[in-house]
Amino acid sequence: MMNTQVATREMFLPGLVNQCEKLGAANAKTAAFGLQELRDAAAEYVLAASFPTVKDEEWRFTDLSPLLPIQFNLPQSNQSSIKLSDITMPVKNKDDLPLRLVFVNGIYAPDLSAVNLPDFYVGNLSNAPEKYQARIADVLSQHRQPTEVFTALNIAGLRDSAVVFVPANMSIALPIHLLFLTAPGASPTMCQPHCVVIAEPGSNVTLIEDYATIGNVAAFTNAVTDVVVGENAAVNHVRLQREAAEVVHIGKSAIAQSRNSRYTCHAISLGGKISRHNLEVFQHGEATETTLNGLTVAFGEQLSDTHSLINFNHPHGKSRQLHKCIIGNRARAVFNGKVFVPKAAQLTDAGQLSRNLLLSSRARIDTKPQLEIVADNVKCSHGATVSQLEDDELFYLQSRGLDLERSRYLLIDAFAAEILDKLPIVGVAKMLSTCVAIQN
Repeated sequence: MMNTQVATREMFLPGLVNQCEKLGAANAKTAAFGLQELRDAAAEYVLAASFPTVKDEEWRFTDLSPLLPIQFNLPQSNQSSIKLSDITMPVKNKDDLPLRLVFVNGIYAPDLSAVNLPDFYVGNLSNAPEKYQARIADVLSQHRQPTEVFTALNIAGLRDSAVVFVPANMSIALPIHLLFLTAPGASPTMCQPHCVVIAEPGSNVTLIEDYATIGNVAAFTNAVTDVVVGENAAVNHVRLQREAAEVVHIGKSAIAQSRNSRYTCHAISLGGKISRHNLEVFQHGEATETTLNGLTVAFGEQLSDTHSLINFNHPHGKSRQLHKCIIGNRARAVFNGKVFVPKAAQLTDAGQLSRNLLLSSRARIDTKPQLEIVADNVKCSHGATVSQLEDDELFYLQSRGLDLERSRYLLIDAFAAEILDKLPIVGVAKMLSTCVAIQN
């Protein structure tokens, strides 16, 4: 039995690389981005890598072995049968058509998208204007030397990507909705969406990166998002993972910030059988500000894992991180937040807090706020709390005429509100508040 398990684990990644190779060479429209070279290097890395296990430090609380027996196949676009009216949308404008870019199983769906933007670009890689291609290629080139197996696997299958390019000194009033749909077929589907966001110096943009599923068939979503925030630019980023119960979701967000830039991420994780989000922020200039707000809601037997990294490299950097988990039934959540402050990053101001609410004696949270500081002139703090609903608070609400279920919901809603109230779009906060209520 043990030999069979080892053989399955050793063959899993090569099997997925084989699926990526079936996609064929990158098309002529994307030749300028050097995708084939990137794909070849990434495939070589994956084939030499080992499948992560709980013996690996970065994965010791997240067991991916349920993936191994499943034979994942190439996705079909299935775009003709999809109606956006069947999907709850997190944001609308007065015309019911916000700036929306839709990918189905990683394939661009122009008929479902709503983009008509003469001054900036929201679209797919294949149709990116020539004047932006060199800058986009430069961002993608960071993947020439892979360092993590699932990111490399995404690059090994890269043929197209969502692209948001905001020129210098431009402020975009409407939020941009990037909707990545997984529409499983008759067999389990592997979907690998990729997204590139470039905010040039002095620009300002709000993004909603949204992962959803149609149906409830087993699927594997392996997503990578690259965000570049130029000097004195601001990016407000909402990442919403609300996939179905049989989906395994692994996501990577790589953020590069220049001098005086401001990046805010609101990462909300609700769905998936197993989900993992790796959020890495690199401050490449002085006086850079980073704000990370996270909310994980897990019930049943879900496992939701968040690993974050904020890497300071220059003086006067600032960061604030608040991550909350609401865990019930037999679910499990993991939070590992790293903050690196090297000697060059003097006068850093960093704060990190993990707050967790357990709604069941069988629920579990593994939390590890982590500071690594070499600089000697900094102001840094971190902390973690784990609590349950207080009997006194429940009794007080019931004494005011509420039943037990409603009392529980109000307390849970108040706990989540500290994150939801920070969201830049009211409609998203209302939708998520409803989702929390339904799961509870």
